[in-house]
Amino acid sequence: MKIIVCIKRVPGISEADIKLAAGSMNVDLGRLPMDVNEADNCAIEEAIRMKEAHGGSVHTVTIGSGEDDVMIRMALAKGCDASTRIDSPELPAHTSPLAIAKVLATAIREMEFDLVLTGAMAADTGNMAVGVALAAELGVHHAAVVRKLDLAGDQIRVVRELEGGAGEVLNMRLPALLTIQTGINKPRYAPILGIRAAQKKELKVLSLAQLGLDPGELAGPESTVQFEGFHFPAVVNKAEQIEGNLDMKSELLAARIVQWGVL
Repeated sequence: MKIIVCIKRVPGISEADIKLAAGSMNVDLGRLPMDVNEADNCAIEEAIRMKEAHGGSVHTVTIGSGEDDVMIRMALAKGCDASTRIDSPELPAHTSPLAIAKVLATAIREMEFDLVLTGAMAADTGNMAVGVALAAELGVHHAAVVRKLDLAGDQIRVVRELEGGAGEVLNMRLPALLTIQTGINKPRYAPILGIRAAQKKELKVLSLAQLGLDPGELAGPESTVQFEGFHFPAVVNKAEQIEGNLDMKSELLAARIVQWGVL
């Protein structure tokens, strides 16, 4: 069984003081630590667990520069077997999810695979579209925001997260693509021996030209998000105290809820 995991390097912002770069067209990344996307890390862990239980191999795919190699080597140190990095300096910073999915699909089609895993969401952009778009490009079954999975032969049973904490159970035949939700597992740390072994594992670097893709087409207006800029939301403190008896308060509160569009 061969599992492909798509991973991305993102800034860590959970405990950081966020500042905007000059021109407000990006976050100032100077002081932010960079690491693998949290949901992608859970996808790596899930793939390695399946490999340990059922055999096979795990191959990571990344779109990025040489700065991503440390992240990739850590995935190899945890138990992934090989990696492919697509070097794409020609792509603009705000390339659309559909164009990203096309690049990934072009690389993955050249590999024989049974299962593709991606993170459910990118922590830097809040984007959840690449995984499902990639499934459409590859022409395989898919399930998004998966919080549990069980593999049995060429069948996979998944529980995907719905709004309000509900879950949907799906059974599908491989090959398939799943986008993995954070919390599905607790990702492992890379052992010292794994870190040493990772230096000898394959990390293939491909260009867009080697994949037969036209950088000009991928960087065109139809393939980019029209980005206008970042800004911090205005801080507004406003509270209304409802006076009167219980009936009056209930009536006024119900009217406010309707006014605000909550119901």
